[in-house]
Amino acid sequence: MSDVHITWLGHASFKIVTPENRVVLIDPWLDNPKCPDHLKTFDRVDLILVTHGHFDHLGNTLEIARKHHAHIVGIFELYLFVTSKGIENATGMNKGGTLDLMDMKITMVHAVHSGGAQDGDQVIYCGDPAGFVIEFSNGKKVYHAGDTQVFSDMALIGKLYKPDIALLPIGGLYTMDPREASEAVRLLKVKTVLPMHYGTFPVLTGTPQELRELTKDIEGLKILDIEPGETVTLS
Repeated sequence: MSDVHITWLGHASFKIVTPENRVVLIDPWLDNPKCPDHLKTFDRVDLILVTHGHFDHLGNTLEIARKHHAHIVGIFELYLFVTSKGIENATGMNKGGTLDLMDMKITMVHAVHSGGAQDGDQVIYCGDPAGFVIEFSNGKKVYHAGDTQVFSDMALIGKLYKPDIALLPIGGLYTMDPREASEAVRLLKVKTVLPMHYGTFPVLTGTPQELRELTKDIEGLKILDIEPGETVTLS
């Protein structure tokens, strides 16, 4: 198998199956109301990437990692938090760094947001929020922006890493909305976009159709309007 399969689990949660058949989860909040029931459990999980500590991104990471002995990757302070919870199989990194792991090159990039984790009645500082660019063995590159507003250095992410697909938040209120996301698309110069972090709650009002309208002048751009549980394949 030489393809990369990306399944949207709702909100900002994704399951990726690599060309080596490894199972990667990004921000696995499986309690989100859009996640199909049959995708809330897994036969195996090899790797979990966490963009930041908020409940709707750290989500079910700890229980999944314990059950499947999955490796967790996050920014250094988030790494300290998960290891304080008894997780031994984890790696901390930081923005601009690239980790070679499981036939992937995982680069942590900037995001503009906040990042504390709820721990009982306390909020624990878990470092800056981040995004990830993942390069697979077939050469395909996926950019998960995490929670962010648009920022001008997205142009550098596009220039340096040239993602084949960008997973961009569009809901608004907590992240960028379609208007900001349309500028992110232009900065990144990416030709395939999979919108995320919308429709989970009524306040997340942005839609893929709005993004499509705002970017209709960009030749060759694909805005993938898929439902939670559907899969996109990168060949």
